[in-house]
Amino acid sequence: MTLKQQITEDMKTAMRAGDNRRRDAIRLLQAAIKQREVDERIELDDAAVVAVIEKMLKQRRDSIAQYEAAHRQDLADAEKYEVGVLQVYMPSALSDIEVENAVAEAISAMGAKEQQDMGRVMAALKPRLSGRADMGKVSALVRKKLAI
Repeated sequence: MTLKQQITEDMKTAMRAGDNRRRDAIRLLQAAIKQREVDERIELDDAAVVAVIEKMLKQRRDSIAQYEAAHRQDLADAEKYEVGVLQVYMPSALSDIEVENAVAEAISAMGAKEQQDMGRVMAALKPRLSGRADMGKVSALVRKKLAI
């Protein structure tokens, strides 16, 4: 079963159970997926769906920080619930050690030695780690290892 099919099935389950909050969160996800498909005139595969979910998670996390800074806990809680729903569809996260090993492996495979090689290393890592690790942290780790 593809990720899109799983999302559709979960939507049906939420509707049957009368879980309106979950249904609404999944509807937002389906709308974002459909919007990207229409804009790009393509059928999204699982990797592209994960990219859409990553973008939505980042937006939600930014919103949570802003809502909490504005002392709007009610809105922050709603966003946190959506993060929880979206997180279910993400692949399992890699541990810090696994990320460090992948970075070290990519640097040695590319023969990267300086900061100018960072783009090539990140391009090699992105398909492997996208959705499974915070790419901001991966970028910082690559930068640190190339600075040594």
